[in-house]
Amino acid sequence: MRLRFLGIIPNTGKDDSPTIWLDEDSGDLLIQSYRASEEEVKACQDAGSIPGHGTDIPDHEAIVRLPKVMIKYIPRADGGGADEASGT
Repeated sequence: MRLRFLGIIPNTGKDDSPTIWLDEDSGDLLIQSYRASEEEVKACQDAGSIPGHGTDIPDHEAIVRLPKVMIKYIPRADGGGADEASGT
């Protein structure tokens, strides 16, 4: 697995540091961020997704909250979009 660092939340301290990496082999994103609260998970379940799809979160999945400021680091499907890796 070849990971490329894409970005970290601006003005991060030593701890509390949402971060995004790109798996260059699969194109998947790996995201370290804030764990969604029970209230947020419940709201996601209440909102649902597609008709007939369950709303339970499987043990191998998680809902994370990605701060809005981090969206700029997510690459677009057309190959553009992600800012250069940055910690500021």
